[in-house]
Amino acid sequence: MPRTVVFNMTVSMDGRITGPAGEGDMEWVVPHVLEDVVRDQLDGAIRSATTALMGSGNAEGFAIVWPPVADDERADARDRAFARWLDETEKVVFSSTGTSTWRDARVVSGDAAAIVRDLLAEAGGDILVLNSVSLMQALLEADLIDRIDLVVVPEILGGGRMLFEQPLPASSWSLEELGRGETGVLALRFRRRR
Repeated sequence: MPRTVVFNMTVSMDGRITGPAGEGDMEWVVPHVLEDVVRDQLDGAIRSATTALMGSGNAEGFAIVWPPVADDERADARDRAFARWLDETEKVVFSSTGTSTWRDARVVSGDAAAIVRDLLAEAGGDILVLNSVSLMQALLEADLIDRIDLVVVPEILGGGRMLFEQPLPASSWSLEELGRGETGVLALRFRRRR
């Protein structure tokens, strides 16, 4: 079975991926990503994925947040499962410095589309792109993303980084799944129509 490239991202109603204060301004996300519908969506994504693809900023942030969750008995079982998956799975980190704090990450640089084409030629499960807009942009331009798992939180931020800051080539998508949480958060799964 061919590998699938899945992009996973959380976005505000006005298309922001960070708040007005910049990259660290993410408190607006917290009450919503703890919803069952969001945890279930990510849990479903990791069940078929064997590679995590990340930009260096996300990789470093994930390396701080997730490892302690793996053994935290107070954490939700799905959060512990994601933390363990992230620790154990193949991690490909795009980094201009050539380093990553993940002990076993494959650090790469260069043309994201070419690197993903190489990954697609290798054996394995899905390739999960975690919250990296720059990678998403390059992979959408190369028509390499097969599925988008998007979490839309019911917040208008009025400032911050946009999900789609650059023009993209036209493409068509089908909505495969839709879940709604108690806070009004939406978990959407789109599949590329080719």
